[in-house]
Amino acid sequence: MATDRLDVIIFGASGFTGKYTVFEAVTVLNGLRWGIAGRNREKLESVLKQMGAKSKKDLSQTPIFIADINDETSLLEMAKRCRIVVNTAGPYRFHGEKVVNACIEAGTHHVDVSGEPQYMETMQLKYDKRAKERGVYVVSACGFDSIPADMGVVFVEKNFDGVVNSVETFLESGVKEGTGPGARAGLNYGTWESAVYGLAHSDELRGIRQKLFPQRLPKFYPLLKHRPLIFRSTEVDKVCLPFPGSDRSVVMRSQRFLYDQDKKRPVQMHAYVGFPSWIAAAAVVLFASIFGLMSKFQIGRNLLLKYPGIFSGGLASREGPSEESMERTYFKMTFKAIGWPQADRLAESTDQYTVPPTKTLMVRVSGMNPGYGATCVALLSTALTILRESDKMPNNGGVLAPAAAFSKTSLISELEKHEHGMKFEILANK
Repeated sequence: MATDRLDVIIFGASGFTGKYTVFEAVTVLNGLRWGIAGRNREKLESVLKQMGAKSKKDLSQTPIFIADINDETSLLEMAKRCRIVVNTAGPYRFHGEKVVNACIEAGTHHVDVSGEPQYMETMQLKYDKRAKERGVYVVSACGFDSIPADMGVVFVEKNFDGVVNSVETFLESGVKEGTGPGARAGLNYGTWESAVYGLAHSDELRGIRQKLFPQRLPKFYPLLKHRPLIFRSTEVDKVCLPFPGSDRSVVMRSQRFLYDQDKKRPVQMHAYVGFPSWIAAAAVVLFASIFGLMSKFQIGRNLLLKYPGIFSGGLASREGPSEESMERTYFKMTFKAIGWPQADRLAESTDQYTVPPTKTLMVRVSGMNPGYGATCVALLSTALTILRESDKMPNNGGVLAPAAAFSKTSLISELEKHEHGMKFEILANK
C-alpha cells in the first residue's frame, strides 16, 4: 500500500454510529493519520465541530472525503486514500457490498459493525478468495454484541487450561440505577432497519451456507442441547430466552475457520438473553412474534419502518437514544464453558472423548454504552489491530469473522484500555 495514504478513513461519519466513531477515534486512533468520508461535506464538517467540542480537541483540520454509495468511482477513490476503511454506513445488505468491493480493488482493509448474517456470509462467499489475493482483510461484526461473544470465546479458551466442548452465553443489558425518568436504553433507526430486513430475508441463509460450507463440520460429542424457550438461568439469575442476534452465527463462522485452518476442535455455542422477570420475558416474546410476522410481508415491513417506536416498545427511534441514555446503559455477557481438564487432553484434537466433560469455567465481558460507545471503540480497535498486528493474522487476507481474524492478536488487551471499552474477567474456574 502507498505510504502517502492515511491510516484510517471513517466512512458514513455523519450517521448516528459514525459520529460517535469519530468521537472515539480521537483517543483510540491517537497517533494515527485519519479522516472521515460521506456524501455531504456540510454534515461532515458539522460532525467534526460537534465531536471536537465534545472531546475538547480541534478536529477542523481532519481530512474530509466525499464518497457516495451510489457513486462507485467515489468509493474507489476514497479507498485508495487510506490503509483501512472503517465502514459505519448500514444497513449493510443494501450499502455494504460496494464498499467492500472498492476496498478489495484498492488493496485496502475493511471493517464494519454489521450484525446481518446474510450480508456477512455473502461477502465471505463472494470475496474471500479475491481478498486473499489482494492481501486485504475484510472483517464484519466488529461491534457490540458480536465482539464480546466471539472474542469472549477466545478469552474462554485462553483461560480454560484444557479443552472446551461448549459455551453458553447469557446477555444482560439495562440502565444504571439513579438515572432520570427520560433515560433508557435505545436503538438508532439504522439498527432497527437492519433488524427488519435481516429477519425478513432470514430464509436466504440456508442457501448461502450450503454454498459457503459445502462440507458440514463433523459432530463432536457430547452435543450441546438447547435450553427451553423460556427458562430461569441459575448462572445469571434471570429469565432467559434464545438470543435472536447474530452472535451464534458469527462464533460458529470463527470456529469453522479455526477447525479448517488449524484442525482445532470447534466450540459448540448457544446464546441467550436475560430479563428481570417472567412478565418481561413474556412481553418480549409477544413483541418478537409480532415483529417476526410483520417482517415477512411488505405491508408489515412498511409499518415497522414507519413506526419504529410503537413496534419496538419505545426502544427504537429515528432520532436515536439520548447521550444520557447511552452513557447510563450497561451490558454484561456471562459465559459458561464446559470441557475437559488438560490431563484428559486427547492426542489428536479431532478425536472423540469417551468420558463426559468435568471442568467448568465462568467468565464475563462487560462495559458501558454498548451500542454507541463500546461498539465504536471495538470497531476502531479492530482497525488498529489490523494495522499493527497483521503478521499475527491468518492467510495474509480474507473475509473473516472477528475471532478468526484476531484470536492470536492483542485485541482483547486493546479493548480493555479505553473508557468505552470492555472488561474481560474470570468469575469461577472449577
